[in-house]
Amino acid sequence: MYRYYGNLPPPPLRNYFTFFSIMAPYDRLGYWGRPTSTLDWCEENYAVSFYIAEFWNTVSNLIMIVPPLYGALQTFRDGIEIRFVLAFLGIAAVGVGSWCFHMTLQYEMQLLDELPMIYSGCIFLYCVYECFKQEKTVHFLLITILLGFSISVTLVYLQWKEPVFHQVVYGMLVSCLVLRSLFIVSWVYPNLRRLAYTSLAVFLLGFALWNIDNLFCSTLQSARKRVPPLVGAMTQFHALWHILTGLGSYLHVLFSLQIRITYLKHRSYVKLKVCAGHNMMPKSYSSVKGLFFTFVMFLFY
Repeated sequence: MYRYYGNLPPPPLRNYFTFFSIMAPYDRLGYWGRPTSTLDWCEENYAVSFYIAEFWNTVSNLIMIVPPLYGALQTFRDGIEIRFVLAFLGIAAVGVGSWCFHMTLQYEMQLLDELPMIYSGCIFLYCVYECFKQEKTVHFLLITILLGFSISVTLVYLQWKEPVFHQVVYGMLVSCLVLRSLFIVSWVYPNLRRLAYTSLAVFLLGFALWNIDNLFCSTLQSARKRVPPLVGAMTQFHALWHILTGLGSYLHVLFSLQIRITYLKHRSYVKLKVCAGHNMMPKSYSSVKGLFFTFVMFLFY
């Protein structure tokens, strides 16, 4: 489970989320010193490396950094609308912020993780709600609304350091994305159901593991002490949340991109294959080839 520290510095034995299990406030101190973040997750601090507070929660963010950066670069090279470049960069920004947060457990790095989640969610909303417009059309009113929303959330969160506020806002954005996606695959492009449902299922699985990590932290920590380190790493469900939400978000961008390509009547379709190996992502509107990570490759033709 995570610990909520409230005002900084954190009191030693206090847990504000009493409906979650309580855990010891500190594991050990490392390179970055005493945590100043308002949250600290279930992984034991500095258990693997003196320089990384939460090792597995940190390195698991690679899945949200490398493939989206390649996707953004390839999308830009192929002249695809800038909104999709920004969507890929949004995922990468969350990955970089999350890496810094879990590596240091410093409050400033926590903001670098959490605020880009809101910003990237707004970019995703723009992509999926503006998919049925003429090419190179820009909806300035929607951009203004989403920008105002992001700024408002940022200002409130900087003053009111309440993690639940951030989580509720992020949940609202995800709900809007899900509802819009379900509408599209139900009434407009039912042939894209497989991609949409895969994205949603992967994300929901990650969310389930995130909750298990919160609710059963003490049990998970006890189990890790009785098994080899690599086996214990498989119980780092917050790290798995990073991997699964990174994959789910990546798939959602591909889903939005495929809607756009289909609407503009470019010849392309998405085919999902499972294999061992890696390749990357879009080549062009008419010929898109790509991956995701070691076991999942998405081929576009």
